[in-house]
Amino acid sequence: MDAFGKLVTDIAQCRLCADRFAETATTHAPRPVVWFARGARIIIAGQAPGMRVHKSGRPFDDPSGDRLRAWMGIDADTFYDRSRIAIVPMAFCFPGYDDAGSDLPPPALCRKTWHDSVFDALDAADLMLVIGGYAHRYHLKTKTGVTETVAAWRDHLPTILPLPHPSWRNTGWIKRNPWFESDLLPVLRTRVSEALND
Repeated sequence: MDAFGKLVTDIAQCRLCADRFAETATTHAPRPVVWFARGARIIIAGQAPGMRVHKSGRPFDDPSGDRLRAWMGIDADTFYDRSRIAIVPMAFCFPGYDDAGSDLPPPALCRKTWHDSVFDALDAADLMLVIGGYAHRYHLKTKTGVTETVAAWRDHLPTILPLPHPSWRNTGWIKRNPWFESDLLPVLRTRVSEALND
């Protein structure tokens, strides 16, 4: 096994957060969702898997994924082709829920342990989609909120596009910010097409 294969295997077998997850309201065991390969032309830098993804073992295997694929203008077969699209969240495991049923944040331990190694191992991609506040702060070094960060999307072209999380919880945000669908999404679809067809 080469170094890249060992990295994928090591992340898939990671259990660093077992005690942390056992203390959450979901009392679940770690299940890293590892979905990247060499040669990917697009990197999706997201936040963390949700419960449905934790159960299926496939990233964005939920309504958020349906919305994200619609934003990108691609089908599921293209989206799940690891040789074309790498999915690298801030945490590879579902962080769990708190006592109120809200998602817990991605544990920083995951990023500190794995992120630099993953990005060093991946080939330079043509496009990176940076999704959600946690990913914005890490990858873009922003100190602004999601709205301000995404509104400044032109500042990061042509290789990076910041996006809100495609969760149903952000439906209101999308309605309050019509420029997202009218201005940003057409550019997103064009850049995705260009990256995949280079």
